[in-house]
Amino acid sequence: MKVTRVAGALGAVVEGVALTDPSTDFDEIRRLLLKHEVLFFREQDLTPEQQIEFGRRFGEPSVSPVARLLGATEPTPTVIVDTPENPNLADVWHTDVTWTAVPPNFAVLCMELIPEFGGDTVWVSATKAFESLSAPMKELLSGLTATHDNSEFVASFLKKADETRRKIADALREQYPPVVHPVVRTHPETGRQVLFYSDGAMRRINELTAAESRAIVDFLDRHVADPSLHCRWSWSEGDVAIWDERSTLHRAAADHVGQHRRIRRVEIDGDRPYYDPAGRPLAQIG
Repeated sequence: MKVTRVAGALGAVVEGVALTDPSTDFDEIRRLLLKHEVLFFREQDLTPEQQIEFGRRFGEPSVSPVARLLGATEPTPTVIVDTPENPNLADVWHTDVTWTAVPPNFAVLCMELIPEFGGDTVWVSATKAFESLSAPMKELLSGLTATHDNSEFVASFLKKADETRRKIADALREQYPPVVHPVVRTHPETGRQVLFYSDGAMRRINELTAAESRAIVDFLDRHVADPSLHCRWSWSEGDVAIWDERSTLHRAAADHVGQHRRIRRVEIDGDRPYYDPAGRPLAQIG
C-alpha cells in the first residue's frame, strides 16, 4: 500500500490495493482509517454488491430508516442523486442520522456520475475540532448532552411530497422520536474525545438555557467551519471513500447547481454514543 495524506487535519489516499481482492489487508485499512479518519481509493468501480461486501469488512451494513419503513430487511446502497430539479440539500456540517439512538460507525461512498464542475465533498476532523478548543471550553462542553431530532430531515424529505412520502414522514416522526446524545463523545475504539455536532439534527443543549444553547450551537457551527480542520476531495467516477462517522463531520459542496451528480452510500451499524471523562475505549468499560 502507498498512503498519501490529503490534508493536515485528516484524510489519506490509499493506492496499490483492490477493494474486491480478498487478499487485501483490511485490518491495515481499518488501522489507517482510525488514524486518518477518512480514506480515499481511486477508480475502484465497485458494483452495489461489492460496495456492500467492502462495507461488511468493517461491521454490519445498515438498513436505512427510510428503506426499513418501505419494507427492506437487507442492506442496499442509498443512491443520492442531484439534478436541476432535485438540488443538493447536504451542504451543512453533519454526521449521518444522529436522530437515531445508534448512529452508524462508518460510511462508504462510491461515485457513479460526476458533474462537469464542482461536486466535491469536504470532511472535518471532529477529533481535532475538540482538541483545538481552549481548556475552559473543553471543560464546559464535556459532560453536556444535546437533543437531536429528524424534523429537518423530514422537511427535506417532503419537498417532493406524495402520499407515500407523507406516510413515511409520519412513520419517521413516530418511530424515531428525539434522542439525547453527548455533546462530546468518546471514540469507542481509540478513546479520544470527539466533538459530536450535527447541523440540522442537533436541536439544543439540554443543560443550558435556550439562549445559552443557541449561542454555543452557533459557536460550534462556526468552529467546525475552520479550514484547518478540513480535507476536501474532488471526485472521479469510480472513486471510493470510507470515513469514520464517529470522529468526522462532512458536507457535500453545493457548487454544481444545474448539473447531475450521482453517488451511492452504505452505512455500517454503530454503537450508542457515550462520554467517558477518562477516555476509555468501549472494550475497557465493558
